[in-house]
Amino acid sequence: MKEGKNLSKVRAEVGMVFQQFNLFPHMSALRNVATAPVRVRGLSWAEAEKKAQALLGRARLGQHSHKRPSQLSGGQQQRVAIARALAMEPEVLLIDEPTSALDPEMVGEVLDVIRKVAETGVTMLIVTHEMSFARQVSDRVIFMEQGRIVEDSPPEEFFGHHPRSDRARLFIRAVARGY
Repeated sequence: MKEGKNLSKVRAEVGMVFQQFNLFPHMSALRNVATAPVRVRGLSWAEAEKKAQALLGRARLGQHSHKRPSQLSGGQQQRVAIARALAMEPEVLLIDEPTSALDPEMVGEVLDVIRKVAETGVTMLIVTHEMSFARQVSDRVIFMEQGRIVEDSPPEEFFGHHPRSDRARLFIRAVARGY
């Protein structure tokens, strides 16, 4: 990557949804979603806000577009963060523990939005402890421990109690027992 020129192009094609949302607290949900397409993609504010409103609508947040993050629940904030990442039309979407800070009711709302994104064909890398969700939406499961890949397999193989590694088999047994 010479002089960072190509690196900037690569970064513009990767969307990130952070575990702790990282929304701008002084901006409305609409502005949180619209800002990057203006600054990075060169869209006009009118174009970016129209796109942001559509994405917030898809995330069932259209009526909350004027609210700041502090006025939204955790699940709503996470859905704004997902809409923000999608506004850049990334080739790859990285999602870090999207449900870790949410109550059970909000978990379902966030996972529904991610499931709908998966149906559009966007490539996603999701770090999650939600095994039933991972089983439903994954094309591949990569099981890691201490920063190393222990298992890389199709979800049917991994969750069908047929992982190749001893460590992954122990994990699946523990999950099946509920702890």
